[in-house]
Amino acid sequence: MAIALEQAKTRAARRRIPTTRRERWAWYLYDFGNSAYAAVVLLAVYSAYFQGQVVGGSEGTRLWGVSVGIAMLVVAVLSPVLGTLADFSASKKKFLLFFTTLSVIFTAALFLVMPGDIFTGMLFFILAEIGYRAAQVFYNALLPEIATPQEIGKVSGNGWAFGSLGGIVCLLIVLALIMSIGGTTVVRFSFLITAVFYLASSVPLFLWLRERAEPQPLGKGDNYIQVASRRLRETFRAVRHYREFIKFIIAFLIYNDGIMMALNFAAIIGAVLFSMTQQQLIIFMIIIQVTSVAGAYLFGILADRWSSKRSLILSLILMIGAIVWMLFVQNVTVFFIIGALAGFALTGVQSVSRTLVGQFAPIEKSAEFYGFFEVGGRTSSFIGPTVYGFIAAEAAILLSARGMDAVSAEQMGIRVAIGSIVAFLVLGLVLVLKIRQPQPEVTAQPPEAIS
Repeated sequence: MAIALEQAKTRAARRRIPTTRRERWAWYLYDFGNSAYAAVVLLAVYSAYFQGQVVGGSEGTRLWGVSVGIAMLVVAVLSPVLGTLADFSASKKKFLLFFTTLSVIFTAALFLVMPGDIFTGMLFFILAEIGYRAAQVFYNALLPEIATPQEIGKVSGNGWAFGSLGGIVCLLIVLALIMSIGGTTVVRFSFLITAVFYLASSVPLFLWLRERAEPQPLGKGDNYIQVASRRLRETFRAVRHYREFIKFIIAFLIYNDGIMMALNFAAIIGAVLFSMTQQQLIIFMIIIQVTSVAGAYLFGILADRWSSKRSLILSLILMIGAIVWMLFVQNVTVFFIIGALAGFALTGVQSVSRTLVGQFAPIEKSAEFYGFFEVGGRTSSFIGPTVYGFIAAEAAILLSARGMDAVSAEQMGIRVAIGSIVAFLVLGLVLVLKIRQPQPEVTAQPPEAIS
């Protein structure tokens, strides 16, 4: 009962501070900027540049998977502790600023990576990726502070949609430079452009958005590390009362593998299977970003009007269909169509997943629950891309040893690895079917707190 009263007071206090339109736009603008990072570094440009020019061949695919995996593993370890600290000290914006700065600096530093600079190329990318992924813990944790439970799906979907637009704008700028000038230097210069774009778009959030949470006083002899460790232990003990949330996180951990594998290797798949140029890859990713806007917006509305669970199921089915189709495609035009379908589906998966966390989480523990969400996502992202990279590389090595030429072996290795994406998505969907949809104003409390 005491827990319920405390939660009610917290919700009431936050309702007394209404969200302004400017604050929501500041939150959307941050997504506008960090999606540019995802579009240029993860999807269209740096992944293909690293695989094809910095390293080369199937080894480039393997090391790209390792780099992504290391970054995700670091964030998986940091997320729950930092999320707890942010909740207790009301410091979500401070942590967000630190990790955003880290990502921006090392995104710009990718300009320095030349062909053959394998260690530097991995190190700078890993640091940029840690900043990008860790910042999302605190960015996502601000969502319940600017949206009511009834509108959280729509606001989350709007963030994804507007973020996808940011990716499109940045990719168009990069595409124009590459087509007009060309050469490796322009490709590398695109990382400087992305860093500036990311930084400029994030500034309004730090200036305009007010964090509603109030810092809690430290006890005698306590420090924030001790408090974080204690609260984390308490959250682990309390989380057993949120059985549906645990089931959701397990499902998310698995199907998110498939999503991250598809995202992180999309440009490599296009370059290896269809010999797509850098310009073609950018156009391909722009198409994905355009359909992502529609997907995020539509699935955000469906999550509110239909249900988050049903919206998630539909988006997963569409994603599975796109990846299965990819296994058999031989034509680059059809590959573009598949990319459009996958873009529409995958932002639905991501946006609705974020919405479900906000619906499951007690409002005063939002950062902690989003921290667990990030643990699931980053742990799966550590496993998935690493597995994909090793499957693709080992299959290519095996086929080469059996007499297949190097190019054909690398292509067949990619197709074998695509099959693992399907497996993760299907298993995740099966587990999602077993989850009960959380209800507004009820899911924020464990069973005994309701009574």
